[in-house]
Amino acid sequence: MRLTLLAASLAAALTGLAPGSAFAQQASDPEIAELKAQLAVLMNRIEELEARDDAQSAVNVDTAEALKTVQASQPKVETKGGLKVTSADGSASFSLGGRLHFDGYAWDRDLAATTGTTEFRRARLTLGGTVAGWEYKMEQDFAGGTNLDGLRDLYIARKLGPGKLTIGHFKPYRSMEELTSSNEILMMERPFASATGLFSGRQFQQGVGYLVAGDNWTAGGTVFNLRGATGPRNEGMGFAGRTTWAPMMGTEQVLHLGAWYSHENINQGSANLSASANYAGRRGPSLGIATSPGAGGEQVGALGLEAAGLFGPVFFQSEFANASFGQPTGADLDVQTFYLQGSVMLNGGRKVYKAGNGVFGSPKVTDRGLWELTARYDHIENQDVPGLEASALILGMNYYVNSNLRVMFNYTQGDNDFSGDETGQFALRTQFNF
Repeated sequence: MRLTLLAASLAAALTGLAPGSAFAQQASDPEIAELKAQLAVLMNRIEELEARDDAQSAVNVDTAEALKTVQASQPKVETKGGLKVTSADGSASFSLGGRLHFDGYAWDRDLAATTGTTEFRRARLTLGGTVAGWEYKMEQDFAGGTNLDGLRDLYIARKLGPGKLTIGHFKPYRSMEELTSSNEILMMERPFASATGLFSGRQFQQGVGYLVAGDNWTAGGTVFNLRGATGPRNEGMGFAGRTTWAPMMGTEQVLHLGAWYSHENINQGSANLSASANYAGRRGPSLGIATSPGAGGEQVGALGLEAAGLFGPVFFQSEFANASFGQPTGADLDVQTFYLQGSVMLNGGRKVYKAGNGVFGSPKVTDRGLWELTARYDHIENQDVPGLEASALILGMNYYVNSNLRVMFNYTQGDNDFSGDETGQFALRTQFNF
């Protein structure tokens, strides 16, 4: 455009040099002839440059189109909050994540022997993604051991009909707090109505699950072998089902109701199925509540009810469960457990309700961080053995530095009615996840 304007200006200048013009009358003929020759050379040069400019523009357009084609054929790489790579056509993806929970414990000793210490509670790497319409997840916890000892989630899944089919090694659909991620649980340890107590050592099982979810409800079931990743081969089988409903669901107010049932049928080669309570926190004293021997061919059944809610900065959650542990001789042992926990966000932020799973997650963290005051009362007892019961009162504080980093403090006052022990624990966790 600028070259064209310059050419027009030069043409006008040539016109000004024509005979009879004011400039021509003042200049000599040789001078005019020389100027005309110079202007003619410049005009030719301008025409050459304009031709080159048009050619270069065509090259630029072709180059831009070629770059778009190359970019469209390259995988998409995202690094927000972790690492995710997606193929150019979107048919396959790969993500890398992890979590690091580093704990320290000190004791207010009573009757039980305890040792203050530090440990990596969790040190996990997680691989996940999609291939040909199937999801996959592989998770190893190096704090839990190497190889199969540290194996956590290992499954494939895909949408099937109205729901999602999962095949592999994962948590059965039972217990609200058990199904809440360890990155988002309220306290440092889960309550007794979970694999921390009622389903001791049976957090992950090998089987098939199916989950259907609506806008404010879920219904899921799992059929599984009574074998974790490190357990012995056995013929024991179990099934579990859970349903949830949120009659009230908004950003400021949520009401959650749920129920679940679990049945475990001991068979050839099965390990013992037990319920126990670490009533003074992790690495503290433990009380065995009930056991169904693996060689007895008995059954363990459990029924649980859930209620939880969010009202502005205030959150509460509770579960009640009753279980029956079969015995080779005599009557079954009935175990009852319940907990009530809650929190108050002190400087903004709200818990997030995950309707698709029927659980609550962590609040969205602002730049200034969030403080959360927490409390829980937890109780478990064998109703057929007098005094065989334990409880724990926990007070705590969570500080959410950002969406990846949380610091937790818990004080647990344990109470073992069977032995009279009232050991207490001070616990601190630095939690990082990506």
